[in-house]
Amino acid sequence: MTAQEIVKDAENRMKHAVEVTAHDFQRIRTGRASPIILEAVTVDYYGTETPVSQCANVTIPEPRQILITPYDKSMLGAIEKAILKSDVGLTPNNDGQNIRLNLPPMTEERRKELIKQVHHRAEEGCVAVRNVRRDALHHLVALKNKEISEDELKGLEKKVQDLTDRFVNEVHDVQKKKDAELMEI
Repeated sequence: MTAQEIVKDAENRMKHAVEVTAHDFQRIRTGRASPIILEAVTVDYYGTETPVSQCANVTIPEPRQILITPYDKSMLGAIEKAILKSDVGLTPNNDGQNIRLNLPPMTEERRKELIKQVHHRAEEGCVAVRNVRRDALHHLVALKNKEISEDELKGLEKKVQDLTDRFVNEVHDVQKKKDAELMEI
């Protein structure tokens, strides 16, 4: 790989780390219903582990309620069991046709707990970005004296550090938005 390819690869990997962190933030419940909450829940659908969203219609009829309508009514029990087994933390209400998930209002204590989770996940995102930086610098140093000079190496190291700073700031911006969303009543 050339030096420019290493820097471009580092930028793409850092961008991906920020996207993964932002996606993880979407899974954290804010007191508002969102189909993303059920993203990790899978159901045994005729012998295949299938996400709930692929074997049922997931809608939001009210701000704090999720309505799950299975395409196949015989799947109601399996979907209910999958939700109970998952770490979603919601109790499904089965009315024979649909499953309703009611999100309870968030307490101040729960909000603070979720903010701690957000901060922890943001730090993991920053660490991922810094790991990409370390890896890129390692590859650039390996090119020194073969393909690039000492001065070029210094310039590329600065470029990688600038990328790192930019993406770490992006992680913190996403974290601040999620913090504000969690504290919103």
